Amino acid sequence: MNAPEPVPFAPEAPQPLLREIPPGAPYPIEALGPLRAAVEAVAGETLAPAAIPAASALAVASLAVQGFADVETLGGPRPVSLYALTIAQSGERKSSCDAALMAGLRSFEKEAAREYGKAMQAWGNAYALWRADRDKAIADAKGAKEKGKRAAAEADLAALQEPAAPPSPDRTVTEPTYEGLTRKFSEGMPSLGIFSDEGGQFLGGHAMSADNRQKTLAALNDLWQGNPIRRTRQGDGHLVMYGRRLAVHLMVQPGVARAFMADPMAADTGFLPRFLLSEPASTIGTRLHSRMTFDRAALDTFAGRLGAILQTPLPMDEETRTLEPRTLPLAPDARALLIRFADAVETAQRKEGEYANLTGTASKAAEQACRIAGVLTLWADLHAPEVTGETMADAITLAQFYLAEALRLADAATVSVEIDRAEALRRWLLEKWPHDEIMPSEVVRHASTRALRESPAAKKALEMLAAHGWLKALPEGSEVRGASRKLAYHIVRPGREV
Repeated sequence: MNAPEPVPFAPEAPQPLLREIPPGAPYPIEALGPLRAAVEAVAGETLAPAAIPAASALAVASLAVQGFADVETLGGPRPVSLYALTIAQSGERKSSCDAALMAGLRSFEKEAAREYGKAMQAWGNAYALWRADRDKAIADAKGAKEKGKRAAAEADLAALQEPAAPPSPDRTVTEPTYEGLTRKFSEGMPSLGIFSDEGGQFLGGHAMSADNRQKTLAALNDLWQGNPIRRTRQGDGHLVMYGRRLAVHLMVQPGVARAFMADPMAADTGFLPRFLLSEPASTIGTRLHSRMTFDRAALDTFAGRLGAILQTPLPMDEETRTLEPRTLPLAPDARALLIRFADAVETAQRKEGEYANLTGTASKAAEQACRIAGVLTLWADLHAPEVTGETMADAITLAQFYLAEALRLADAATVSVEIDRAEALRRWLLEKWPHDEIMPSEVVRHASTRALRESPAAKKALEMLAAHGWLKALPEGSEVRGASRKLAYHIVRPGREV
């Protein structure tokens, strides 16, 4: 019996460069307290990842309650305003989740717009009468010959009070510029939200252009802190507005998010660390109609509660519309839980600690827990006397989830940048480099991508290409271009390799 012919060895072809992101933990939906039923209802109806409706619910609730109270933190009272960034690909039903939880807000805005129209008509009539009286008083003052009559006419003119236009009732904006947002706060309500299920339009829009990005990020950072808005423009003078609050929820696709998260300005200014980040695993392909559940009662209850809060008058100065929120204190057991959490996160920021490379976000985790606790507390009861230990425990669970997501996604953003560099090097080697071998020093000297002209970046890119089969390390001492080399690589060119 003849021995079987040996099977020729076929080397494995080079593998594509992929952005491999480890999956995150399941969303702790049980920690949402009074928001849980509505989030479960939306998740059951859309079969979207629970993190998507959860972020929508937290952001909407934050918008609703942020004008009524600040929450006690370990660093003093802070707004309960939340900024959320939800990352999900197209088709993940982001819009459906958001619409279901924003329905009560949209109904409120629609009714408020009708009342605003009536108020504007009444103001227009009052303004016309004031203008006529003012013109007459000016004419009388100019035409008065006697000193006494002129003084009386000037007094009448000074007594005329221009009627104030009614404030815009809008509570949300989608893609505001810094100037537009400032104007909205000046002319409208002191509590606003930036909400967009196409957040890439905001992150890639005029407000975030190269010329405007720094001032936009600085303004949004100030609003998160509860700082006054300051604006100085030639012709407009100097404007300062106190007591304004802003909630934000941006839903973006992964590519947009990677680019934004890799932008040093977003991290260095402290803007990105203020966000509750999440990128849940996709449910596309598993959303079978037979698995859908419907709980209209939970959504109606959520919408009803949202409408009731929005209709409650905000505590503010009527003339300047400056919010005057009370401080929501922490119960002793809530404060004790918060201190333990804050100390654990602080310890993990030491060198070689879990959060050593995420200090901007980690340092805000305890405050985020307080803000979330404040939102959950006020949503349940606007007059609640304090944040309880039970609510703080839930808020810490949620803050831990978002901190873990931030760590996971920061690593993914770093990997994304490294892969982009490796891909640029791969294309350059295959399309431009004339030799079949390459050395690290040659990449540093000749690569077309500026970032690769630094030795650590070049080394990392070469190692990544080797790991994916696009390069093969030559034995130490191999001769390349007439000399023995300590480290050199053979370039694998598909279709030309034997």
